[in-house]
Amino acid sequence: MSKLMSWVDARFPLSKFIKEDLTDYPTPRNLSYWWNFGFLAGFVLVLQIISGIFLAMHYKADASLAFDSVEHIMREVNYGWLIRYVHSTGASAFFAVIFIHMARTLYYGSYRAPRELMWWTGQGLLLLLMATAFMGYLLPWGQMSYWGAQVITNLFRATPFIGDEVVVWLRGGFSIGDATLTRFFALHYLFPFLIVAVVLIHLVALHSVKSSNPSGINLAEKDNIPFHPYFTAKDFYGLGVFLIIFCYFVFFMPQFFIEADNNIPANPLKTPTHIVPEWYFLPFYAILRSIPDLLGGVIAMGLSVMIFAAMPFLDRSSIPGGARYRPFYRVLFYVFVIDVIVLGYVGAKPPTGVLVVVGQVSTFIYFGLFALLPFLSIKEDKWLRKRGLPAEVDVLIKSESEEIEKKAKKNT
Repeated sequence: MSKLMSWVDARFPLSKFIKEDLTDYPTPRNLSYWWNFGFLAGFVLVLQIISGIFLAMHYKADASLAFDSVEHIMREVNYGWLIRYVHSTGASAFFAVIFIHMARTLYYGSYRAPRELMWWTGQGLLLLLMATAFMGYLLPWGQMSYWGAQVITNLFRATPFIGDEVVVWLRGGFSIGDATLTRFFALHYLFPFLIVAVVLIHLVALHSVKSSNPSGINLAEKDNIPFHPYFTAKDFYGLGVFLIIFCYFVFFMPQFFIEADNNIPANPLKTPTHIVPEWYFLPFYAILRSIPDLLGGVIAMGLSVMIFAAMPFLDRSSIPGGARYRPFYRVLFYVFVIDVIVLGYVGAKPPTGVLVVVGQVSTFIYFGLFALLPFLSIKEDKWLRKRGLPAEVDVLIKSESEEIEKKAKKNT
C-alpha cells in the first residue's frame, strides 16, 4: 500500500490533499452541531444523484408514458418504491437541510468578510437547487405537476417585450406537452452534476478562508483542532440522527410531501381546485401572489431569493458573532423566521379573505427587515460600544489582534 501511495503521490498529490483538506484540516474547536448541516447537505446530494440515476433507468420521458412509468417503478421494479420514495423525500430533506444551513449562517454572521464569496457560491447553489426541483416536479406527470408547471412557466410572460417567446422556448411549444417533459427531464438529470461542480467551488472558498465559528472571530492556530477524528465523529453522529428522521418519513409517511392530486394522471382539461407548489416554494409563492401586478409579483419573488446575496453589504456592524452578541439583530432574525413561516402558511392556502391581507403584510415585513438592517446595525454598533462590549468579545478581539500582530512580525 505504501508503495502504491508513493507511486500515486509522484503523479498526483493525493496524500497531501487527504492530509491538508480532510484529516488534518484545522477546524475551530468550538463548532456546534449547527455546523453539521453542510455535511448533511453533501450527503443528501449524493443520495439524490444515486437514486436519480436508478430512477432514470426505468423512467420514460414521454407525455403518454411518464405517469405509467412511475407506476411501473413503484409496482414492478425490485425496490422501485423504495428508490422513488428516497428520491421524493430526499428533495424535501435537501431543502430542509439547506434552509437550516442558511439560517445558521445568517444567525452567526458567517456571510461577513472575508467569507462573501463563499456565501455567494452558496446562493448560486440554492438557485440551481430550486431550478432542479422545479423541473423534477413535472416528471411524475400528475395533475399538480402539470398545472404547477403551467402556472410557473406562465410567469415568464412578464418578461418585457419577449415574454411570449420566452414561454414558448421554455415549454418547447405553445403548451405544456411532450417537448416540455423531455427537456425538463434532460435538465433535471444534468443540473445535479452542475451542483456538484459548484459545491467543489464552495468548498475551495471555505478552505481558503477557513470555517467560521460561533464566536465570529478567527481563532488562533492553537485553538484549532484536526477535522479528523473530532468532527468526523460529530458529523456521523448528526448523520445518524438525520437518518432516523429521514427513514421514518420514507417508510412510514412516504406520501407526506406528495400532493394527493399528483397521484392522478395529468389532465389538461381539468384544473385542480387549488394549485400549490412544493412546501419549500410556498413562502416565495405567497410573495408572488401578494403583489396584484404580474410583473411586480415576479420581480418581488425573484428579489426575495436574490436579496440574500446583499447581506454582506447590508449588515454594517463591526461586532463579531452575528446574533450571539447583538440583541437587536437577534430580534430581527427571529422576526424574519416567523415571517417566513407565516408566508409559507399563506402560500399553502387559497388567496381569500383575511389571508390576502396577511400575505401582503408579511411580504412588506420580509423586505422591510432587509431595508432596516443597514440602519439598525449601525445604531446597534454604536449602542453596544457605548454600553460596553461583553467581556468574551473583548477577549476574542484582543486574541485575534495579537495573532495578526504575531503573524505580521513573523512575515517581517
